[in-house]
Amino acid sequence: MKKEKDPPSDPLPGVVDFSNTKIAFEQLSDKELKKMYRLFRLMNIPWLVSLGSRLALLANRLRLPFFDTIVRRTVFAQFTGGENLMDCTNTIQKLMNFDTQSILDYGAEGKSDEEDLDYTKDQILQTITYAASSDAVPVVSMKLTGLVDDHLLEVKQSGKPLSEQEAFKWERFHHRFDEICQLAKEYRVAVFVDAEETWLQNPIDQIVLEMMLLHNRDRAIVYTTYQLYRTDALARLKRDYQYIKENGCIFGCKLVRGAYMDKERARALEMGYPSPIHPDKQATDKAYNEAIRFCVDHYEDLASCNASHNLYSNKLQAELIRERDIVKNHAHLNFSQLYGMADYITFNLAKNGYNVAKYLPYGPVKEVLPYLIRRAEENTSITGEMSRELQYIRQEMKRRGLK
Repeated sequence: MKKEKDPPSDPLPGVVDFSNTKIAFEQLSDKELKKMYRLFRLMNIPWLVSLGSRLALLANRLRLPFFDTIVRRTVFAQFTGGENLMDCTNTIQKLMNFDTQSILDYGAEGKSDEEDLDYTKDQILQTITYAASSDAVPVVSMKLTGLVDDHLLEVKQSGKPLSEQEAFKWERFHHRFDEICQLAKEYRVAVFVDAEETWLQNPIDQIVLEMMLLHNRDRAIVYTTYQLYRTDALARLKRDYQYIKENGCIFGCKLVRGAYMDKERARALEMGYPSPIHPDKQATDKAYNEAIRFCVDHYEDLASCNASHNLYSNKLQAELIRERDIVKNHAHLNFSQLYGMADYITFNLAKNGYNVAKYLPYGPVKEVLPYLIRRAEENTSITGEMSRELQYIRQEMKRRGLK
């Protein structure tokens, strides 16, 4: 275990003081803060995260009796709102007490059975109805792989003609997604559609843009997601914005760095095509920050969410908002971080009057496990922000006199 150092210096001082740990962790009791510190120390060890992820998948597949209990008491409790919407209620209210909204996500993905796909749709509809009753939940997030078989997305992307059965399943998927967007529009709840692997993404992009044209006439209801570690993401963002704008609609987008880097590179190497991922973190950071600038520059007809744990990227957007003299809480300029992480970013932004929300997944352990594993892996291998967060937690413990 490496000795913790002092938090690194602030890259853009003067906009928001992200080093204010009193504000960052005010919502946590001493006991909760110490538990978070212990968990994050473990998550800051890459080999342990890798081993734990493999063992978790195996234990889940074998339905080992002790597995659920261990997960519930550790990562599940830290990073999710619970198993159902009612479980999330107290967390949502607690976040609102600190001027932070919630983005709800029923954590289902990778489904193939039509009955399971319909069930996921029904859960998302319930989530939208729940969100409509609360100003604390302006957005519902979803993965389309919870509404359609991955194989069908691959066939669509390949350009091969669909069989009669596949065409029927595609129409059912289209109907599921449209039903969700229709209800979201009726209730004025935004819908974030997550990005997937490159070999599934093209048909998702097409159907999400189609839904934008149908439902984003007066306000941003449907948002698509750009993984800026992709070499083509920035160009696609600009192209799609222009297309939606020319059709008289408001463009909605969520910016992330990306969640499938190792898988993408491995598949490209195995199948002999150029990697779709930037060669290094610096190139990804450059593309991401240019995307932020583009979104802020076009904020009047482009609604965006900066969904990042990167300190510089969050400070950059705050700085741009100030430079352009835009109201801090403009509905088209939003920030988001994952529940249970990056509290030093979230709550300092909220304290300074920006639109910020926590991404709050929920669902049975077996459903949210892939999400939990991705979060652990990407925050050790890609962003590098876990070490910074651990340092700030330790700093707050010192401030409180905790050991």
